[in-house]
Amino acid sequence: MFKNLKVVELASVLAGPLTGTFFAELGAKVIKIENKLTNGDVTRTWKLPTESKERSISAYYSAANFLKESLLLNITDSLDYEILINHIKDADIVITNYKQSTARKLKLGYDDLKQYNPSLIYAELTGFGDDESRPAFDVVLQAETGFMFMNGEPNRNPVKMPVALIDVLAAHHLKEAILCAIINKLNTGKGKHIKVSLYESALASLANQATNWLMEEHIPQPMGTQHPNIAPYGDMYRTKDGKLLVLAVGSDKQFENLCSLLRMKFDEFGTNAQRVSKRETLNRKISECIVQKTSGYWVSNLERRNIPYGIIKNMQEVFKDKKAKGMLLHEVIEGIETVRVKTALV
Repeated sequence: MFKNLKVVELASVLAGPLTGTFFAELGAKVIKIENKLTNGDVTRTWKLPTESKERSISAYYSAANFLKESLLLNITDSLDYEILINHIKDADIVITNYKQSTARKLKLGYDDLKQYNPSLIYAELTGFGDDESRPAFDVVLQAETGFMFMNGEPNRNPVKMPVALIDVLAAHHLKEAILCAIINKLNTGKGKHIKVSLYESALASLANQATNWLMEEHIPQPMGTQHPNIAPYGDMYRTKDGKLLVLAVGSDKQFENLCSLLRMKFDEFGTNAQRVSKRETLNRKISECIVQKTSGYWVSNLERRNIPYGIIKNMQEVFKDKKAKGMLLHEVIEGIETVRVKTALV
């Protein structure tokens, strides 16, 4: 789709590189500029204890970098800066996550680069926006934007998501902004300076939890996997063979089907409001039924009745699934066999 598009990636870690990978997957030429003075993107060194210390890249680095041409440059060196500018001159998009003070110092801000390429789409990632220069790693954003406070179990310490969720969300927001800028450029011939912050991306992704506060002044509390507005939704039950099963019953009809399967009375919990208010009693009754049969039994019977469910799986179990295997992308990077999951689902 983007085989004639050229992207220069001046971004490191996760959000910016994921955005570059999205375009690479769709055929764009992506030039990843890495800092020669620090031996490249810092995630090259973010390794599991089991990973070889001699390898030049990590599994983490591989997750966000696919089909890119990597250039190690020292931008403060005039010759290396000229190499970069030559790439900028015929690029369609530049992705950057420099602090503004650093971009000015390196002469890599939008005003610097548009002199060489007036139609350039300059996609700038920041942590907290223009006004704050503090470092913005994902866990900091999860803390500052309410995600950690409401995540975890009641009466326990807050918990972060085990994926750098805010980086992933910011990458999606940045991709959307770039795609809008491409459409604008097709119509007008003009480039664009796009700004996306991790902070704003996190806030924009709070969805119903934000409106629960904004409209009802309800502060979301840690509920584990449960949902504040729906039951049973996110509630977990153990099967006879020790698997954990999660239900996501979103309508009265689905709950009626569940009651028929479990041979439970429907009327006592016939509305969602009743189910939310009597969640503890409801879950006790469901648990007493679920534990009597194996996960295989419940999977087949819940599917047959169109009742939303899930089995809690670890990574090994996840990637045994044929659907998951179909999303894998393989590439040899610097002599190392790498594999990651697609980001462009088209």
